Amino acid sequence: MKRSTLIHLRIPFSYYLSPIFFFAVSLSSSPDWWRVWLMFVILHLFLFPATNGFNSYYDRDTGSIGGIEHPPPVSDELLWASLAFDSFAVMLGLCIDWRVALAVFVFGLGSKAYSYTKIRIKKLPVVSWIGVVAFQGAFVFLISYYAVNDVTVGDLAGKGVLIPALLSSAFLMAAYPMTQVYQHEEDRRRGDITLSILLGIRGTFAFSAIFFVMVMGGFALYYHTHFRMMFALLFLAVQAPVLVYFNVWFFKVLRNEARANYRSTMKLNLVSSTCLNIFFALFYVMNMK
Repeated sequence: MKRSTLIHLRIPFSYYLSPIFFFAVSLSSSPDWWRVWLMFVILHLFLFPATNGFNSYYDRDTGSIGGIEHPPPVSDELLWASLAFDSFAVMLGLCIDWRVALAVFVFGLGSKAYSYTKIRIKKLPVVSWIGVVAFQGAFVFLISYYAVNDVTVGDLAGKGVLIPALLSSAFLMAAYPMTQVYQHEEDRRRGDITLSILLGIRGTFAFSAIFFVMVMGGFALYYHTHFRMMFALLFLAVQAPVLVYFNVWFFKVLRNEARANYRSTMKLNLVSSTCLNIFFALFYVMNMK
C-alpha cells in the first residue's frame, strides 16, 4: 500500500468519531466484550477509514482536511483500498450477525453518496448536514448498541436507547459545522456550498455555540432523569475544558478570522473527543457499582 493511500485513510482520525461508540457501550449493562472489541475494529479501523479514503479520492483536496494538514496527491489505489476496507467491515459485521453487516453496508452507501461525483450531497448544505449527523450520530449509536448487547431490533425503539441516539445526532449538529470552518476556500473551489459557508465563519461559531449549549443541557437532563443528578453534574464538569477552549478560540476569531484554521479545529476535536470519552469511562465504572 502506498504511503499516500495510508495517509488518506486517516485511521487516527477515527478517534474523533469514537465518542458515539463509547457512549453506546457506557449505557450497556452487560455488554459482550468480544463484540465490543470487534465492533470497535469494524467502525474505527475499517468503516470510518473507508469513508475517509473514498471522500479523499473524490474531493482531491490540496488544502488541509480532517486529520491531514498537507494531504498528498491521491491515486487509484486509494479508491480500491477504501472499497476493500468497506468489504472487510461488512464481512466482520457478519461475525456478529447479518443485521450488523447490513447496517455497515448501508452506512458505506450513505458515506459514498456524500462525495461521489454523480450524487455528491456535500453540495447541498442542509441535506449533507442532516445526513452526516443522522448517520454518524444516531445510526452509529444504534448499530453499536445493538452489536454489543443481547437485544432485538425492536428494543432499539425504547426511550432508553432512542433518546441517547438522538442526543448523539444533536451533538454532531453542533460539532459538524465546525469541521468545515477552515475549508471555505477549498470547498468553494470545487463548487461545494457547505453549511459553514452559508453561515460564514463567525456565524458558524455562533451556530455551534447555540447548539452546544442546548446539547449540554440535553445530556445533563438525560443523566439526571434516567440516572442520578451526580452524573449530570459530572458531565458538565468534564465538558468544561471544551467550553473554555471554544470560547477562547471564538474571541480570537472575532478579532482575526484567520484564526479559524486547521490546527485550532483539530485541537477542538481532540479536546472534545477526549473529554467525552473520559466521561463515558467514568460513568460506566461508577454506574456499574
